[in-house]
Order: sequence, then C-alpha cells, then structure tokens
Amino acid sequence: MREIFKKPYIYWFLAIFIFYIGLNILLSGFYKTIPLIIVYLETVNWVKLGISLVLTLVIGFLVSLNGVLVYIKYKERKKCKGVGTASAGTIGGLIVGVCPLCVTGIFPLILGLIGISFSLGSLPFQGIEIQVLVALILFASYKQLSK
Repeated sequence: MREIFKKPYIYWFLAIFIFYIGLNILLSGFYKTIPLIIVYLETVNWVKLGISLVLTLVIGFLVSLNGVLVYIKYKERKKCKGVGTASAGTIGGLIVGVCPLCVTGIFPLILGLIGISFSLGSLPFQGIEIQVLVALILFASYKQLSK
C-alpha cells in the first residue's frame, strides 16, 4: 500500500478519486439535492445523510485504491486476481450514488426506463446497506489484489 502513495501513483490515485466522486455526484443528481437540504434543514436526518456521505467517500477511496493497485499488479505480473471484484464494487458504488435516497441513481433510472418505479429509499435502511455491501466488496477486492 505504501507504493500507491508514492509518485507518480499518488497523482493517479487523486485523479481517480476526484473523477469517481464527481461522476457519482453527476449521475446521482446530488448537486440538485444540495439546495433542498439547505431548504429543509429541520427535516433532514443528519445521521443517515452523514453515514451515506462518509460511505461514499470510503467507496471512492477504495475504488481509487483498487484502480491504482490493479495497474501496479498488472505491470508486475500481467495477470492479477480481484479485478472482477473491483469492477463490481465500482459499478455498485455508481449504482447507489452519493445519497441512496436520491431517486436519480443509475439503478432506479434504468428500471424507470422499463416502467418499474423503484428507489433505494424503500429498503429497510434507505439504501445504506447497499453502500456498506459495496464497501465490503471493494475491501475484499483490495485484499485479493494486495496478496
């Protein structure tokens, strides 16, 4: 892991992190939610929103960590295990979005195209459980790649 935080990999790590978080904000429509959070300050569940934002940052960190690690391992061995898991975790993170309660995630958007109304907010923990699952998948991928 020390290798990732040395030049030039640290620049790739930061670039992937910023790109992933930006793409996640754009695809989930979180930029539209920020003004609504300000308007409805009293009704926002700050604990769930805080957990969701922290998990989004953790997922972004793990995505960029796995991305750089895949590149390093590929240069070393030309074959590495865990790439599929890293890809699944990255896509899962984009599906959930920044705030699982936001209706405009990729998964609800795709289901809406075929006429199914679905929001991750209808799950027991309002989609936070999906974010935890994605973070665990990405952590497992990191463990596989770092062997």
